[in-house]
Amino acid sequence: MANIIKAIVLGIIEGITEWLPISSTGHLVLAGSVLNMAESKDYMDMFNYVIQLGAILAVCVLYFHKLNPFSPRKSKLQQKQTWSLWGKVIIAVIPSVIIGLPLNDWMDTHLMNNYVVASMLILYGILFIIVENHNDKLSPRYTDLNTLPIKITFIIGCFQALSIVPGTSRSGATILGAIIIGCSRYVATEFSFFMAIPTMFGVSILKIGGYFLKGKTFTGDQLSILIIGMVVSFVVSIIAIKFLMKYIQNHDFKVFGWYRIILGILVLAMMFF
Repeated sequence: MANIIKAIVLGIIEGITEWLPISSTGHLVLAGSVLNMAESKDYMDMFNYVIQLGAILAVCVLYFHKLNPFSPRKSKLQQKQTWSLWGKVIIAVIPSVIIGLPLNDWMDTHLMNNYVVASMLILYGILFIIVENHNDKLSPRYTDLNTLPIKITFIIGCFQALSIVPGTSRSGATILGAIIIGCSRYVATEFSFFMAIPTMFGVSILKIGGYFLKGKTFTGDQLSILIIGMVVSFVVSIIAIKFLMKYIQNHDFKVFGWYRIILGILVLAMMFF
């Protein structure tokens, strides 16, 4: 029962932090060190990634029509634009495949700790504030996903590859990068959601595969808490995505920057004292 409650808590954290630019992995690592679920490190490393499948499903459900090129309600032009969008998403995830696949295990082994997480929380928090202040009176160049150039999507993908460092935030890196190169907050955020589908699905499959390749298996309880975490993550992600898309219509990302800085400082203070 205790592990079920902890899985629910971690699912809530994943559902909120996966889409807000505040680092889901960082929060899960920090929460896991406090909750101390009675499972092996290998299982928890896999758990923290695989519950993201619930978050991915939330994007697929909310944006099903927009992402479905076969929708009979779409005109030929709209179907073509949907295929083009998927092409841009695939181009954007290439840097993560090239950089992330070879370095993923090394990063988990050497950098998955509270010091790195806290440092990245603070660093990207500062960057969000600087970038938003700089862009305060500037008009974005790209305000429509349909007109977003292929080369720009690849550059956004390069920013996503930076999120391999724990505490960076995949959504944070992609949104920040997209804003820096001229995307509106809405386009940057929505495209970040779509990039998450192949990226997070691929990482989750890799983590499950790596877990089994080590000769590990799931017990009934382990499978149960994994499914619970995914379901909770899905439900909370629906709420978080709707909130964020409404929030950025009238607000910038500086509040998330300040949140990251404060959280990072608290983590460092807790470790120091």
